[in-house]
Amino acid sequence: MAASCSLVCCGEERDDDKAVIVRFSNGSVRNADKLDFTMYKSADENNPRKKSRRILVAESDRLSYVGNNFGAGSMKCNNLCKYYVGVLNRQTMQMEVHSAQLFNMQPVIPGEADEAAKSQDTTQTYRDKVDSLIEAFGTNKQKRALSSRRLNQVGSDTLHQAVAKAANNVIDQKGLEALQHEVAETESQGDLALHLPPCNADADKPENVYLFDELLSPVEFGALEQAGSKMAALTPEELQKMRDDGGCLCVVNHLEKMPAVGEARDKVARCTFYLSMLLKMARQKSITRKFGQEEGCPRIIQSKLFRTFTVETFNNGRVMNIVSTSMRAKLAAYSLALLLHMDHMTADLTLLHRDLGITEARMIEIAKSMGLTLSRPARGKSEEAGLQDEHRQASLLLPLVKYDQFMERRKRKKMR
Repeated sequence: MAASCSLVCCGEERDDDKAVIVRFSNGSVRNADKLDFTMYKSADENNPRKKSRRILVAESDRLSYVGNNFGAGSMKCNNLCKYYVGVLNRQTMQMEVHSAQLFNMQPVIPGEADEAAKSQDTTQTYRDKVDSLIEAFGTNKQKRALSSRRLNQVGSDTLHQAVAKAANNVIDQKGLEALQHEVAETESQGDLALHLPPCNADADKPENVYLFDELLSPVEFGALEQAGSKMAALTPEELQKMRDDGGCLCVVNHLEKMPAVGEARDKVARCTFYLSMLLKMARQKSITRKFGQEEGCPRIIQSKLFRTFTVETFNNGRVMNIVSTSMRAKLAAYSLALLLHMDHMTADLTLLHRDLGITEARMIEIAKSMGLTLSRPARGKSEEAGLQDEHRQASLLLPLVKYDQFMERRKRKKMR
């Protein structure tokens, strides 16, 4: 009776554990025991495309064979199929099944590869070689097309030279710094336009220019009920502590003067919590998934903040959410639009730019791009009024103001 054997799976294997199956392109090898096999692997372990590259070398007394699993000479079947090889253990009569990869071994003749490389002109491109074939063996129609294409190429080179010469003349007349300044201003205006809240410039009421539902949808506003009630329940001591800590002066001011009862109080409380999240996000560079959990931020608001005001980037194989410079400008624009709805279409730009951690010039630029009217309160004689003189106010009045960026540029003061 013949002895029976059982199959045993080898389990999870790495690339180094795979069995190797070789095939010689010039026939079968009679004395396989006399071949000396050597496996080489790529030294670049960090590159996912190169770390799996292998070169198999078989050396004999007469000839050497080389096979690899990448490049033009590799076998494409390794990418389309999976191969397995069984190894029988005669003592236990168990056959272990290992995953395998195929190598096509080709003979290598010393000196043949060097002569083939020398015979080819490496300076010629593929187009140049095709053009040479057309000149030698092409039809009359192909030769006319080649001549026409070369004439057009000469005309294109002449045009490029003329454009380059004109550009150099403009640079010489205006100066490189002036041109770079104009380009930077144009790009900044374009970037700001992409990060402003949705605007309805033809609205009949100021509150309809930047709709409140575009800043906070009804579902998101409803999710802030519990967080808003916590903001409304803050004691004067807690508000004073927030003022001393700094960074949330806009929030503290609205909480101190919020209505006593009614829907207006509830709306201000919810908006101040959302505003505090915007201000906190604007002061951070990278945001983790735990952002807002300590303050009790609802999940829907957290997702909105990540989706609207962060940029995904990859670092060390991980996905990170960062607040870029453009996103910081977007946070400033949305915070300003929210403050307009909270305070009768008027906002304090000075407090806002301090809470956001951006410069006053950047804050004014954002307010101008939104079409707001800028003003300062009238100077008073008291000390309190004197402190408020430094605060710049922004108001939303119809029609929206269109600022000329070049005419509004400040002149540098002369040193005396």
